[in-house]
Amino acid sequence: MCDGWTDPQKIPLINFMVVTENCPMFIKAVNYEGEYMDKYFIANLIKDVIIIIRLSNIVHVITDNAPVCRAAGLLVEQTYPHILWTPSVVHTLNLSLKNICAAKNTEANEIIYVESHWITVVVDNVVLIRNLIMNH
Repeated sequence: MCDGWTDPQKIPLINFMVVTENCPMFIKAVNYEGEYMDKYFIANLIKDVIIIIRLSNIVHVITDNAPVCRAAGLLVEQTYPHILWTPSVVHTLNLSLKNICAAKNTEANEIIYVESHWITVVVDNVVLIRNLIMNH
């Protein structure tokens, strides 16, 4: 499993974890600051982890649902036909919820907007608080 994020010092990182029936294990984090993060870059990072863990131990790769990660996952599947790639269910759900929360107040979806507008207010407040904490 790999997941991209930015640490408190604003350094972009990709984390790699392996999940077994016993436990999840952190493998490594890669600082990709200044790198051109295309599908080949991500696929090569994933392939490096596959080599570290050993090909025979890997059956599935999970990334977020960004188009570049999807393309990298397909490259991994082409290289290793026995390995399946899927997007993270959590990331997909997060994108869906953001879409719901971003409802615009139009005549076509007025009921949705009225019922879910409070979520947008809460999310805006959370983002404001997070930014205040991260920037001080």
